[in-house]
Amino acid sequence: MSLKNIGEKIYHINKMETKIYLDYNATTPLDKNVRETINDALEHCWGNPSSSHNTGKSAKRVIDEARRNVATMIGGSSSDVIFTSGGTEANNMIILSAVHHFRKLYGLTNSNGLPSEKAKTHNSLASDLSRLDKSPKKRKLSDGDGDEIQHGVFYGDGDHKIRRLPHIISSYLEHPAVNVFLEHLKSTGQADVTYAEISQTTGRVEVEGITKAIRPNTILVTVMLANNETGIIQPVREICEAIRNLDRSELETEQIYVHTDAAQAIGKISVDVQSLGVDYLTIVGHKFYGPRIGAVYTRGLAKSETPLFPVFYGGGQEKGLRAGTENTGMIAGLGKASEIVNANLTEFQTHMKMCRDYLESRLTEHFKERVHFNGKFPGIESLPNTCNVSILGKNLQGHRVLEKCKTIEASVGAACHAQNKPSAILLAVGIPEDIARNALRLSLGRETTLADVDLVVEDLVQAVQELDAE
Repeated sequence: MSLKNIGEKIYHINKMETKIYLDYNATTPLDKNVRETINDALEHCWGNPSSSHNTGKSAKRVIDEARRNVATMIGGSSSDVIFTSGGTEANNMIILSAVHHFRKLYGLTNSNGLPSEKAKTHNSLASDLSRLDKSPKKRKLSDGDGDEIQHGVFYGDGDHKIRRLPHIISSYLEHPAVNVFLEHLKSTGQADVTYAEISQTTGRVEVEGITKAIRPNTILVTVMLANNETGIIQPVREICEAIRNLDRSELETEQIYVHTDAAQAIGKISVDVQSLGVDYLTIVGHKFYGPRIGAVYTRGLAKSETPLFPVFYGGGQEKGLRAGTENTGMIAGLGKASEIVNANLTEFQTHMKMCRDYLESRLTEHFKERVHFNGKFPGIESLPNTCNVSILGKNLQGHRVLEKCKTIEASVGAACHAQNKPSAILLAVGIPEDIARNALRLSLGRETTLADVDLVVEDLVQAVQELDAE
């Protein structure tokens, strides 16, 4: 059976069963205008963008226009935007760039992020440090509580003073595209990583938690803009301000860079890199009705104000930072999706919030005190489309409820979570385990209607009644 026939079969089944999709935080469908733009680019602008003839130039013009649209959407400059295969590559590229930059500061990598001649001379950083001075000289550094921390150990004197590893601060709220890579760097001895404490009164990482974690060798802070499960918006702007205002006298790095993964925020709330003050930002097309590619924003990239190193090596595409012939069709689609957000964000935001608020009111009306909204914390902003809810009851684990539902297509959390385990995100923000096990992540989209919400609530009521009777 062809993919087209499979798709048509699923469509007809869903149409007969009135399936309602409420998993827009996992992925979104292509906007019809985005699909048309992709098809048009594939048909008419198929040339190699690096070629000097007209066919190649037409493809390059499409890419340039898309880059401008993406930059406009986030309030940045087109010269600061690099296209990638998706959010995972973008996040890895940014984190690895910070690590390479730290090593470059101490002569351990060259300008391309590759091992320098100095680094090649020694089998490891440890041997390099040992050569300089086998007696580490401790310097007292506060961890925020006045305690001396062992990471304040320097080796050598004067110009030869070297800190052991680059230090990165993150939190347990991050997507695996960030945290799994951080754990890899940590386990392979390439970086030190600290996970800032999550406030159980706000459900987010707080500025104080970030600043307390800063060490002299801190090079990067990476905090998502909005959480994919709870929808809670993180205080990224305030974190950037706090880092800019640090007393730099005890810092060994020239700057602490701030990265935010904006995958869940774009297309739902306003995202402006100038207002946020971030150095890096991750863009993911399939979260806002675009294709499954991504982009990296790097502040002052054209002027080398913020370091960015390639992950792939080959041709000189994307300013020599992302080798490989550009995917013109998908880039065109990402540009169109960005253009649509630029023109319609307020309308999208208002509509999704209206439907989300209506959903929460209907759930409260039907389930009363049995409802627990896991993403609601007093005075804390959240995405307009996200409702993370638990219906209390011993048989009402999220995956069991969804299995009983005939209408709803949703999830119990991030797509990578095992359905029979409580979300680590919910546990981190202070949701009790028995409540977290019952969680449903209902994320709404541009197409969601109030009538859809009514059907969803009816379906949930029926499912809960069946499970209560077991």
